[in-house]
Amino acid sequence: MTQKNVCKAPSVTHTASGAERRVGVEIELSGLSYEALVHEVANLLNGAPQIRSRYVTAIDTALGEFVIELDSDPIKDLDLTGAGVPESLHELGGQAMDVIDAAAERIVPLEIVGPPIGFSQVEEVERLVKELRQLGALGSRDSIYYAFGLQLNPELPDLQAPTITRYLQAFAGLYEWLKKRHQLDISRRFTPYIEPWAPHYTELLMKDDYAPSLEQLMENYLQHNPTRNRALDLLPLFAHLDAPLLARYVEDSRIKKRPTLHYRLPDCDVDNPQWNFSSVWNDWVILDDIANNSEDLAQLRAHFRDFGTISLHNLTHSKAETIHHWIEHKGYV
Repeated sequence: MTQKNVCKAPSVTHTASGAERRVGVEIELSGLSYEALVHEVANLLNGAPQIRSRYVTAIDTALGEFVIELDSDPIKDLDLTGAGVPESLHELGGQAMDVIDAAAERIVPLEIVGPPIGFSQVEEVERLVKELRQLGALGSRDSIYYAFGLQLNPELPDLQAPTITRYLQAFAGLYEWLKKRHQLDISRRFTPYIEPWAPHYTELLMKDDYAPSLEQLMENYLQHNPTRNRALDLLPLFAHLDAPLLARYVEDSRIKKRPTLHYRLPDCDVDNPQWNFSSVWNDWVILDDIANNSEDLAQLRAHFRDFGTISLHNLTHSKAETIHHWIEHKGYV
């Protein structure tokens, strides 16, 4: 593995309690059948697969439990050969299921849901992605109807309001830069999953004197963003912190409680040899480092506010370009 593709470590690698910070990774892809993907992941990670249900298999590995599933609840729950179907139709139902499965595995992404792993172990994800590419895995650019994502669920140093606020400010300031770097495929650009936060919310968030309590932070966000469809989705974190407060704004059975952020922006371009998990991870590390550098974060907030003014610079330079030059100047890349 070249130095270029090494997964970097952020400046803050441990939580306030002293434990190593962890991250969960979710990878959507196609190109392999469900059975083949289960077999290959189990082989690559030296794990033991256990079938949980139709299209859901857990693989016990040294890193923890990986889950391979088809990312469609209706198809996972479909059963045309079960007890509710007349026995005379079982054969026909089985044939129909074969056709549905073959179509689903070409259109609906297969998903690898990884366990929380230590920041020092993320190179294993890089290795897994490279091996799957060699085996024929396909990503977003392979077809116009693919919109596959690579999602990160990074643990924060702590769950106090000031810390969460810093991370949200860093993300708001870097959004356009991150989108340009990691939203490469047109099929995913036009999905609703990766929308930015509401403008009125980011204006509030990026004020220098914004110092909310945890309850105020949640309410401010949910008043403007009562949906999972955001590039940085906070609903899993809020469900963990205060489920009753979240329920006043959003009720959605798909929300899973997690003591982490949920970064949904990057696409999964696994079959592109120029695309690497490490690139996505290392850009997140830049965000993480800025969130933990008060001086640089203040400068980023100032740049963000300046974007809202009319100037020759803003008319001739994009937000992403301006932030990239600033990041380079600060030595983050």
